Amino acid sequence: MRNTASASSDPAANIDALIATRLLALRQAQGLSLAELAERSGVSKAMISKVERAQSSPTAVLLGRLAAGLGVPLAQLLTEDKAQPQRLRARAAQETWRDPEAGYLRRQVAERHAGSGVELVEVELPRSAQVSYPRWSGKPYRQCLWMLEGALRVDYGDERFELAPGDCLDFGVDRPLVFKALGRSACRYLLVASPE
Repeated sequence: MRNTASASSDPAANIDALIATRLLALRQAQGLSLAELAERSGVSKAMISKVERAQSSPTAVLLGRLAAGLGVPLAQLLTEDKAQPQRLRARAAQETWRDPEAGYLRRQVAERHAGSGVELVEVELPRSAQVSYPRWSGKPYRQCLWMLEGALRVDYGDERFELAPGDCLDFGVDRPLVFKALGRSACRYLLVASPE
């Protein structure tokens, strides 16, 4: 059991609590039992329950499976719903999340805009790190990836792409995805997600 006094000052505990709240709310909004989400996502009922109780710090792969099973963008598990998007989002106000296993760092640069459905996410992937996502089961969306630093391999289903700084790749979530940092350093890229 977590000490609530220290949890409020611990960013990892705060994000785990947010993920727990969001996962439970999204699952209940869809009327899914733990067993139904487990079947859709390929994540065990026990693990889903641990995440919903903030007793486990989920990895990017696990969150990807849960988001795919719910048919929602990953951002919906990592950020709070906001009534009105802000015109200016200072860097300090942009939500971040670090994968406890791979060290992957995700920054929500711009929230999904209700009118356009567009969102911006900055990702830092440590050297040699790899993150895999299953095919999304919900409404598909497009992503445009712009490489900022380092080298990255993206497996989009059976297609493989290697990107260097300045390269841009357009793809969807209709196939399994694997992101792998190449070379001797970390890589950083910007993802722009939009409805299909």
